[in-house]
Amino acid sequence: MEQTSKTNAARRLLSDSVLARWVALTLVASMMFFAYMFVDVMSPLQALVNDNLGWSAEAFGYYAGAEYMLNVFGFLILAGIILDKMGVRFTGVLSASVMVIGAVIKLYAISSWFTGTALEQWLNSWWVEMPGSAKLAAFGFMIFGCGCEMAGITVSKAIAKWFEGKEMALAMGIEMAIARLGVFAVLSLSPRLSMWMGGDPSVVVPVAFCTALLIIGLLSYTVFTIMDTRLDHQLGAKEGEVESEEEFKLSDVANLFRSRLFWIIALLCVLYYSAIFPFQRFGTNMLQCNLQISDTEAADLLRWFPIGALCLTPPLGYLLDKIGRGATMLILGSILLICCHLIFALLLPAYPSKALALTTIIVLGVSFSLVPAALWPSVPKVMDARFLGSAYSLIFWVQNIGLFGVPILFGKFLEASNPGVSDPMDYDYTNPMLMFAALGGLALLFALWLKYLNGKHHYGLESPNIKKDYDEMRLDGEA
Repeated sequence: MEQTSKTNAARRLLSDSVLARWVALTLVASMMFFAYMFVDVMSPLQALVNDNLGWSAEAFGYYAGAEYMLNVFGFLILAGIILDKMGVRFTGVLSASVMVIGAVIKLYAISSWFTGTALEQWLNSWWVEMPGSAKLAAFGFMIFGCGCEMAGITVSKAIAKWFEGKEMALAMGIEMAIARLGVFAVLSLSPRLSMWMGGDPSVVVPVAFCTALLIIGLLSYTVFTIMDTRLDHQLGAKEGEVESEEEFKLSDVANLFRSRLFWIIALLCVLYYSAIFPFQRFGTNMLQCNLQISDTEAADLLRWFPIGALCLTPPLGYLLDKIGRGATMLILGSILLICCHLIFALLLPAYPSKALALTTIIVLGVSFSLVPAALWPSVPKVMDARFLGSAYSLIFWVQNIGLFGVPILFGKFLEASNPGVSDPMDYDYTNPMLMFAALGGLALLFALWLKYLNGKHHYGLESPNIKKDYDEMRLDGEA
């Protein structure tokens, strides 16, 4: 009787409540929803930015890559250490605050308040190929990117904490789906918000709208910290203490760098995502050029890309929890990515069809549901809980190297592929899209390697996530 009482007491955690843990998920996911809206708020406005602010395709590429600049130069490694040392509450609030600061800087850079200032004149005086507004906006986007990527690893660790031994892949899938819904929402809203004030289209209104949403995201995460404090009290932990039996050590970071498995996962991640997120930045203009349609029509097509991920990631997470097959999903997702970018590069220019474009975009969304749904829940299977935050941060760090460099490379490649072309509606995207397909091919090789190693060493990447409740089994046995 005493043993049963202790077991029941141990099981009465806040995270054991279905309602509580899904409310917690909703709160942290809402922060990422608003963050993803801000990430792509200017993606469907490339032509408008060119007309209103004078940014070339190369300047737009530098701006897009700036989101990841500080992360590439070590901030994400620091963020992972902060997360493992300080916990999900402190790090989450910090990351949300940093996102707001970066958003405000970017908003100021594109506003009339910045035009004609001494700061603009100084920024215009050097590296004249990139306007001062683009430089300051890139700086703000860089600050925002630090907070956004820190938030990403924090949310992943928070979900791993609240859903340990439960519906972890489903929860991560739903969080990613909610974030993708932010992309759908902003691709739908941004071109329309740019016309909201009447008169000439404006880039300022959609950016200001998404900045306000980031503040709401900060408030949402603050509410989550109250719930997480209660959970830690139940677990007998205090904020700042490590949530595993062994204390995190800086030497664990060095051990991760020496892990072959870590590098396979990280390189698979960077190659795959480098063919996804930069595509979102340039995809609207690519569709405009190939189909000769307006930015609003092109954004309305591209917005269906995250819907595939939105609809399929949660059920795929559920299947991953129940039956596994994570490594196989990584392979299938990579194959679909390659096929879609080859269609955009070769078939769509030859046969310009909205139906073909929409179908390919939806299939690309299916790919984007398969890979993240399998990738992120697999990390806790192969990494110790005490440095899980650092593992996520280092994977994100490697990913950010690609996400920083590829948009810049893509912008340069696009300019080089269109010598003498000044109208952004006349660009030829064939060669740049082939570059994305090549990145997908390399990602496929690492996915195949990962499945081979899993079959050889039995990491559990093909196994289901949900484990039997051992306390319940013991109670059934005692009964």
